[in-house]
Amino acid sequence: MESAEIRRRWLRFFEERGHTVVPSASLIADDPTLLLVNAGMVPFKPYFLGEVKPPAPRATSVQKCVRTPDIEEVGKTTRHGTFFQMCGNFSFGDYFKEGAVKYAWELLTGSQADGGYGLDPERLWITVYLEDDEAERLWHEVIGVPKERIQRLGKKENYWSMGVPGPCGPCSEINYDRGPEFGVEGGPAVNDERYVEIWNLVFMQYERGAGTGKEDFEILGELPSKNIDTGLGLERLAMILQDVPNMYETDTLRVVIDKATELSGVRYGDSDATDVSLRVVADHIRTSTMLIGDGVTPGNEGRGYVLRRIMRRAIRNMRLLGAGGLVIGELLDVVIKTMGQQYPELLEDRRRIETVALAEEAAFVKTLKAGTNILDTAVTDTKAAGSAVLPGDKAFLLHDTWGFPIDLTLEMAAEQGLSVDEDGFRRLMKEQRDRAKADAQAKKSGHADLSAYREVADKSGSTEFTGYSATEGESAVVGLLVNGAPAPAAHEGDEVEVVLDRTPFYAEGGGQLADTGRIKLDSGAVVEVRDVQQPVPGVTVHKGVVQVGEVVLGSAAFATIDVSRRRAIARAHSATHLTHQALRDALGPTAAQAGSENSPGRFRFDFGSPTAVPGTVLTDVEQKINDVLARELDVHAEVMSMEDAKKQGAIAEFGEKYGDRVRVVTIGDFSKELCGGTHVHNTAQLGLVKLLGESSIGSGVRRVEALVGVDAYRFLAREHTVVSQLTELVKGRPEELPEKISGVLAKLKDAEKEIEKFRAEKVLQAAAGLAEGAKDVCGVALAAGQVPDGTSADDLRKLVLDVRGRIQGDRAAVVALFSVANGRPVTVIATNEAARERGIKAGDLVRTAAKTLGGGGGGKPDVAQGGGQNPAAVPEAIEAVERLVAEAA
Repeated sequence: MESAEIRRRWLRFFEERGHTVVPSASLIADDPTLLLVNAGMVPFKPYFLGEVKPPAPRATSVQKCVRTPDIEEVGKTTRHGTFFQMCGNFSFGDYFKEGAVKYAWELLTGSQADGGYGLDPERLWITVYLEDDEAERLWHEVIGVPKERIQRLGKKENYWSMGVPGPCGPCSEINYDRGPEFGVEGGPAVNDERYVEIWNLVFMQYERGAGTGKEDFEILGELPSKNIDTGLGLERLAMILQDVPNMYETDTLRVVIDKATELSGVRYGDSDATDVSLRVVADHIRTSTMLIGDGVTPGNEGRGYVLRRIMRRAIRNMRLLGAGGLVIGELLDVVIKTMGQQYPELLEDRRRIETVALAEEAAFVKTLKAGTNILDTAVTDTKAAGSAVLPGDKAFLLHDTWGFPIDLTLEMAAEQGLSVDEDGFRRLMKEQRDRAKADAQAKKSGHADLSAYREVADKSGSTEFTGYSATEGESAVVGLLVNGAPAPAAHEGDEVEVVLDRTPFYAEGGGQLADTGRIKLDSGAVVEVRDVQQPVPGVTVHKGVVQVGEVVLGSAAFATIDVSRRRAIARAHSATHLTHQALRDALGPTAAQAGSENSPGRFRFDFGSPTAVPGTVLTDVEQKINDVLARELDVHAEVMSMEDAKKQGAIAEFGEKYGDRVRVVTIGDFSKELCGGTHVHNTAQLGLVKLLGESSIGSGVRRVEALVGVDAYRFLAREHTVVSQLTELVKGRPEELPEKISGVLAKLKDAEKEIEKFRAEKVLQAAAGLAEGAKDVCGVALAAGQVPDGTSADDLRKLVLDVRGRIQGDRAAVVALFSVANGRPVTVIATNEAARERGIKAGDLVRTAAKTLGGGGGGKPDVAQGGGQNPAAVPEAIEAVERLVAEAA
């Protein structure tokens, strides 16, 4: 049974039993404590925490998930993987243990002809929590599982919580016996390789208190409403139904391995080493495809770094397998074709995914070269220090900064005859992971801070937003916080957070900045609103300062936004939509939105593009936008189903979370996007849009910045003034400015070359005198001294080599010259062949001199260069070089 069919059967089974089918959420987690969705229940977390009322009492989904804590183990075992699909069925206060148990058994053991998976019930083993008598009774008495195939396990194995105070409960796991070829008998308590877990049923029936770890917390009592959260690993079930020994042999991964073997010429199964690399490639390419498909782009932070790291591991392993050239494109093609059966958006978005991936592959090839140079320097320094072990911090630097996998550093160091301090490297990696875990744990505690807002939501419901049609209106204070804590009243000067039952204030979101303004109470009290946020869905919080009087919870209020600011932001937001569409028209669908910020009179727009946008294209885009303004197109918004929005061709932003009903903003016949922001009524209201330019903000992501309306006019007015001043200076017309300024710059460049030539000649004139003045140090001719300040490092190098060439005869010679440029000392030292035969190396001399100068340096035995921070130490450095020459001679 193919993976796509497993998915279809799951959703159909639960839909027929009253569950609402929920499409997989984006891998980009809508949760500040997570970078990526790592479990099937993550999109349902607000319902389980009580932050939001569930849209239905029953739900089911097949959720895309990514986990990377054990990324280094991927490929080494057949159990570790970064991407997986979690099939889940959920009950919010509806059915509980008995219902969950019956559904699971029916689907797993039901015949394939009747829509089930057809598993042999005799091969299914059950684990329950140590103290969960009810679960054991249900499995034995209701389902009929023999007691000898039901095992009780402790809190560590069979108890679930989110790791923070909140809902928790016992688990019951369904395990499949794969047979004696996979190990000894005895059930999952003895051998989890043979008895593989396929489905975990979580019975949320208790509330837990604070604590750390999986076992160290107190059970506070029962929940008023009991919930069900289950998770079945699609890849694990596919492994069983397809009768293969591990998940890498299943249909969606084996095809990638086959393509990798075709590209590399290596056969799967030939050796453990190549099999590991092939599994890494298969897993990482699939994960990369899914991440890029959901809008993640490679970068050096957060989820972008996760993507970059796994992509580079895949590329490196393909090279270890012997594949040359660029290979990502063909591997992606296989993944998109295979996974596209389950996620059609991959097929629709193929071009953008390939563009991002190919750009990252090309960038890593260059990085590989740069990192190799860094490694070569580290190897040279290690050998010069008389060590045969590359320090762990060097390996960590290559890994953390240049994306070098440790196995690459190990291999390349071995080629140079060095081992690597792996213990030191692992220690630094552990410190980094520990810091990340500590940060994540600190973020988790943020749930407690939201309790006050959730309490307001429970008592008063969601805040009604009236700002699409009104800029002011009557309301009531239904929530009040002072310095982050709930309060009945606030006084003049207090920093407050005010929750109204209805508001014209727009809360920051979707790239649009928040409104500002004032809230005036019937008592005469006034709150200056400086920011507006939605800390929990549906609750709009107005942050500001009490300027006058006393704010009392429950008071009637009148809210007024800053209209001029709102209008300026609305112009910017509408201009962003026009820019998005114009860029897509010019560059294709790969120019998908990757972020934006709409502020008063200006905006920035991030979009996908592997290369810089040519200036001519940007000019055409700007002209097209302003042509649309002149057409005076109407702008209108409509709420519709997500399905209808897709049919109409509305563009959705990557990473944004949308419900079943969405708001679509249409600008004439030019643009149609899903958007919850505020906009102008007609494009003529924008006046003018001026694109200031574009730049790179990460691999495959560009940023356009622009001005709108009056701000754009002011900019052009300033530009006109500058042009007028320049035309006056060069005595020409505006259209002649480029040519005339280029001419002036060319003459300036020629003059600088002449000056540089004169300075170099003057420096080299001193060569003869320096050679003649070389002193004898134990039989070595040493020409050492300081040349005039301002001599560049290049000129100093030329002078040193010239002096070395002028020292006649077969005498051993060392030339060590120093200069101070831009307030910092620099030195270049050279030796001839006779000196090197006596063991005198330029690199050793430079390291000593540079250390004296308060810096560092290095190079080859014949010539080396260094520098420092202390110009006053030049005489001392010259003396240090002379002493070292005498000792070596």
